[in-house]
Amino acid sequence: MKRLTHVAADGHVQMVDVSAKPLSARTAIATGKIRLQRETVDLISENRIAKGDVFATARIAGIQAAKQTPQLIPLCHPLPLSDVKIDIVTSNDGAEVKCAARTVAQTGVEMEALTAVSIALLTIYDMCKAVDKEMRISGIRLVEKTKQL
Repeated sequence: MKRLTHVAADGHVQMVDVSAKPLSARTAIATGKIRLQRETVDLISENRIAKGDVFATARIAGIQAAKQTPQLIPLCHPLPLSDVKIDIVTSNDGAEVKCAARTVAQTGVEMEALTAVSIALLTIYDMCKAVDKEMRISGIRLVEKTKQL
């Protein structure tokens, strides 16, 4: 069984030393969903939510969150993000948020993609909570990660 890299031999938590690893192009894709009432989806698409453009705000929040990941998750390395894309697709009963994050670094970018999706979904929730009391966030997960030397 593999050992957890964030746990030192003495059992204490540690940041992983990646200094010996080469730089490589890394990508991570994460997704998550929010269940919304049909009326809420309509209000969003008609830009009639009182707080403003829900999806534009969620995209910005997701991008900001990706950039702030090391401040939110204690053992994450700060990464030079080269790209963060947030896509939001609606359906009759909600929306799916997808984040693709890219970097050239010594460690992966999956935590940034997952954080971006989470915060984008929470932003949608926050902006719609006055009109939809049945919203439900689910299925936040890493879909893909790649590394190219």
